[in-house]
This record gives sequence, C-alpha cells and structure tokens, in this order.
Amino acid sequence: MGQQAPDLAFVLQDRQGAIIGPRAAAVGIAIADAHAAGEMPMSKAIEWPLSKQLGGRPSPTVKGVRSERPFAIFQMPQARSPGIARSSSSSIAVARRRSRSHNALLNDDRSVEMASRPNVLIVGGGIGGLFAANALIRQGLRVSVYEQASALGEIGAGVFVTPNAVRHLERVGLGPAVERWGARVGPGSYYFRHDGTPIAPVQVSDASGWNATFGMHRADFVDFLAAHLPAGIVHTNHRAISFEQTDDLARVKFGNGAMAEADVVVAADGIHSELRSYVFPLSKPVFHGTICYRGLIARERLPNWPMDRWQMWAGPSRHFLVFPVRHGTMVNYVGFVPTDEEMKESWSAPGDPAVLVREFEGWDPRIASVLQQVDETFRWALYDREPLLTWTKGRLTLLGDAAHPMLPHLGQGANQAIEDGMALATILARADTSGVGTSLLAYERLRRKRVAEIQLGARQNGLRLDSTDIDLSARDAALAAHAEFRKRLYTYDVVPDAHTAAAALQ
Repeated sequence: MGQQAPDLAFVLQDRQGAIIGPRAAAVGIAIADAHAAGEMPMSKAIEWPLSKQLGGRPSPTVKGVRSERPFAIFQMPQARSPGIARSSSSSIAVARRRSRSHNALLNDDRSVEMASRPNVLIVGGGIGGLFAANALIRQGLRVSVYEQASALGEIGAGVFVTPNAVRHLERVGLGPAVERWGARVGPGSYYFRHDGTPIAPVQVSDASGWNATFGMHRADFVDFLAAHLPAGIVHTNHRAISFEQTDDLARVKFGNGAMAEADVVVAADGIHSELRSYVFPLSKPVFHGTICYRGLIARERLPNWPMDRWQMWAGPSRHFLVFPVRHGTMVNYVGFVPTDEEMKESWSAPGDPAVLVREFEGWDPRIASVLQQVDETFRWALYDREPLLTWTKGRLTLLGDAAHPMLPHLGQGANQAIEDGMALATILARADTSGVGTSLLAYERLRRKRVAEIQLGARQNGLRLDSTDIDLSARDAALAAHAEFRKRLYTYDVVPDAHTAAAALQ
C-alpha cells in the first residue's frame, strides 16, 4: 500500500493505494456511521471533511456522536458499497475499522471489524426484502435494496401477521407501526361450516397467551417497512437480469444497464425469482386447482360487521375467509374456489363479482352480506413449489417466496419471510466478508426444515378446509385440534436458534 497504515479509525487512500493521513477530527466515526446507516450519501460523506482544512481539528457533532479519535476517510479500489450501483459516478466507499480503545462505539457484535463485515444487496422490495433490510441495518450492516417496479407498493389485499413475526417487527422498532396500521383479531375468531354452524375457535395467541395477531393491508405493510429504512437504501426501476460471483464478491446486473456489487446477495424477489436459477435448477411452480377471489370493502359499507375477529367458513370443496385490516377501517375477504383453469400466478387479475356470488350461493347469509358489497374483485391462482434442496450458492442466498413459496392456508407466507430475515441478520451480524458462504449455509440449515414443514402443512390444511367428504365431522375435529399446531407455530422464536447457529461458526 506504499506507507504503513497508522492506527486510525479511518484512512484516506488514493487510487494508487497511497495513504493520506493521519488526520484528527471529531466527525470521522459519525460520518461513517451516518453513511453505513444510509443516512448520508457517499458523496456527502467524502465532500464534507475534504472541504475542511485537513490539518485542523474540527469537532462538530454528527448524529449526536462526538469523538476525539484520529480519522481520515478511505477509498477502496473497486468499492463495493451495496448502496451504489456500479454505474454511479462515485467510486468512493466509506469503511469503518475497529479501534482497540473504542470498542464501545462499535455495533453490538464488537468482535467483527466494520470494514470486514459483509455488505448486503437485496433483490426485491416486497415484505420479505424490506424486513430483511430493516433487520440487517439494525445489526449494523450496510444494505441496499433493488426493486424492479418504478415505485414500492402492493395491490389492495390483506395479509395475516402472527406472533412469530410480530416479535421480530418489534425487535426492529416497528411495533408501534403494527399497532397503528394493523387490526388485532381476538378470541371471537372462529371456524364455521358453510351454513354458519360453529366448528371451533381459531388460535390467535402463542403458548404464553400473547395475542399479537393482526390483519394488515399489504400496501400499509410495505409502506411502513420502507419508511423505517434510511434514505437512499431502496433503488427502484432495477430489474435483476443476471448474477455472477468470484471468491471475493458478488455482482448483480440490472435491465437498466446498472450493475451493483456486494459481499452477499439475497434474492427476495418472489415465486418467479430471477436469481433462483443461480442456486437451484429451474422448476415449474405447482398449481393446486384453486383460485381465490379477493378484495377489500370499506367498513362503512358493512357497519355491523365485527372488526375484532378472523372468521373462516369451511367447505365442502371451497372456503371463505374474512378479517379486518387497516386498524379496523376495512374488511378483507377471500373466497377459495376449485377450478380446472390453470392461470398465471397473479395478485391482480380481475375477477367477476357475479361469478363470486354464484360460487357461494346457499352459504351462511353473513357471506352474502359481504358479497353484496363487492364492486370489484381480483382472482389469484394458488401456486407453490416443492421444497428446495438448497437455497444457497456461495455469496447468493434465497429468502421468502424465492426460497419457499407456500399456499395461504396457514397464513404464513409473509410471516416466514420475516423469520428468514431475522435469522439471516442475526447470523450475518457475526460474520466477516471471508466467511459469508459458511454463514449463509448456516442460515439455510436453520430455516429450510421449518419452512418445508410449513409449506407442506399449508397444503394439508387447504385439503382439510376444502374437504369433499360427505361426513365432515372428522374434518371439524381436525380443525379443532389444529389449535395446538398454531400455538407451537406462533410460539417459535428464531433468534435463539440463530445465535446458536452463528456461535457454532466462531
């Protein structure tokens, strides 16, 4: 490198590798922290100190951090900040190095130097990708998210959020957002036969009795996950088209001509993931002979509908679900019906309200009261995939529906993606750039068995709900017994297991 590096928090290094420094300033660590959190663009992080007198000792406070540590900023050849695509004109990266005498200023995982900790590039700006970004940033890692759409957003549909995911949303500081935007469902939640005969209560709490079960509007969910991220983390209009990696880095190319590099790439781009084929051979999604009609109705149009419960009417051969969203201001409905028509997997294909009404003629009058208010509905074909044998190859791993698309019959698609993100962040927090492949395999081992069981369990529950048996008493008994399964599902906390998995790598 030309000169012996001083014992600094940072160094300034030119393209030839020559060190410029040392320089003393109070702002060094604060600027690096601000950049690592995505709160300061790279150009600003460099411009600000270099516009000052480098020989002086300015001591402003940035983000409330003050330090007398000597510092300079350093530039890495072929900088791989995940927040800046290769097409950017800036090639300067801010990196943080551990100081032996200032461990208290490091992230919670003080054993790993910031400069050697992996930066992470996430492909996909849905619920799974955005939560993973929040969890990784909470652990002090550098993150960027690339989304193919021109803007983040979801169609008007509900999602069920359960305690096994809410505990992680709370861990990253999103508990208040869940309370604000979600609609908590409680003990009045119930299974019914198609004619309205009660079957059994629905489990809404974990084994401790904690009820953190919410109906959520998908658009609200995406909005508050994105809003919680620092500015500059999310890049829209970036459709991933290819992936490559070396022993030292991973690279994603996008349809707009941009390219980005990182230590870790996480494919969170859904059931039709562009990057899955770089991990596992191409396979066809499995169609399950069912389509859903789904939509939302304003509470004002159903003023007497109970907004504190999840209600399911089951079979024969189809089922109907209703739960509140958006803090009880909207009703989400889903009608599951059999079909021989295999259609493209889509959240937004238009459906015919009149056809939906006919599908549930003769059912409980409460369902008719909902369907009378439907002006617009969407059809959604139900697909999943067989559990994958592997999720990881080198520096690339899969998350959420890219790894384990599942049927909605346990309401766990988004919840398992959140568990994935929390597990990944917990394990990578103790990784360095040289060991990311091993860490990603540890994440896969931790998650793959659990989600495979839930994938298959969702299939089984769908068959149970849509039973064609003449005698439905066995089905009803199974639904009643299902509460114990849900209790175990909701009680599970992935974090202790993730800490154990990470510690085993040390």
